[in-house]
Amino acid sequence: MFKIYQSYIYKKFLLKYFYLNLVFLTLVIILGILEEISFFKNLDSNFTYPLILTFLSAPNTLFEILPFIILLSTQFLFFELINKNELSLLKRNGLNNYELIKKLFSLGIFVGIFNVLIFYNLSAIMKFHYSSIKNNFSNDNKYLAMVTESGLWIKDYINGTNLIIKSEKINDNFLYEVIINELNKNFELKRVIKSKKIDISSTNWIVYDPEIVINNVKNISNQKINLITNFDVVKINNFFSDISTLDIFNLYISKKDYERLGYSSDEIFIHLLKLAVIPIYYGILIFLASILMIKTKKINSIIYNLLTGIMISVSIYYLTFIFNAMGKSGKISVEMSVFFPILILAIISLIGIIRINEN
Repeated sequence: MFKIYQSYIYKKFLLKYFYLNLVFLTLVIILGILEEISFFKNLDSNFTYPLILTFLSAPNTLFEILPFIILLSTQFLFFELINKNELSLLKRNGLNNYELIKKLFSLGIFVGIFNVLIFYNLSAIMKFHYSSIKNNFSNDNKYLAMVTESGLWIKDYINGTNLIIKSEKINDNFLYEVIINELNKNFELKRVIKSKKIDISSTNWIVYDPEIVINNVKNISNQKINLITNFDVVKINNFFSDISTLDIFNLYISKKDYERLGYSSDEIFIHLLKLAVIPIYYGILIFLASILMIKTKKINSIIYNLLTGIMISVSIYYLTFIFNAMGKSGKISVEMSVFFPILILAIISLIGIIRINEN
């Protein structure tokens, strides 16, 4: 009998979770199509591109709001159980409030593991293809910056000249051990510039002690020269800011490459930690929402519960955002920036569990 009720609760929760996913996915697609149509309105492209790009990016957006969906699913589950007096029936059959919350907590962990290992990786792959396709229509498609095992590579085009730049290390506003290949429009080599240090604080790069090779003739200078590009340190950083296009495996590889280059990997490390704690995070959200609904079970307005869920979700979002920002800026440790918000939620939940069976 106990397992039958447990299966019943799991099924009801997963159904509400599924339907809410459909609702929010529909909203994401509608808003995404409007955004993509706005992007393509002045471009000569096939009308199917906005639709394709929307479907490629929608899962990634949905993944970001899954904690909110988990919270609402729990609230709607308890709303139905309370209003149909099924919560009292479950208690009479041995499934008290505490046991019920524990079962839902375990289910939340399972859903979190599935979302991280399956859903996140698929959404990241789809977002990668989204970025690749959209980049072909962007004004920045002739610019590229990427990190590989051999260092930082930059492709640039300015004033009729193609620049292929390779650097072994980046630190603050400087590139180190740099090789710059200048090519004309037909990709014929004009000259090669080598330098141990280049200031990239602006798009007007300052090349220190350049070694310039033209037609196999080397010229070494102790003077500084200027090189106009489309890149500065801010733009280079922005190229690496969208880590949502990387699945877990590529996040780990990129973290190693960034560290080898001397580029900060804190953002990737925070992202990996956030993914690692998602199962526990989901469980705690279910714990918190369950306690809230049981404590306020006399309130039978679905609008009230919806607004409460939104307020809690917004509060949690800003709590995690503030701590993540502090972690990225170095004001607190990366680990604390991820674990401290979860610890706060866990403590609040544990306080709320006191005398839960008396409700």
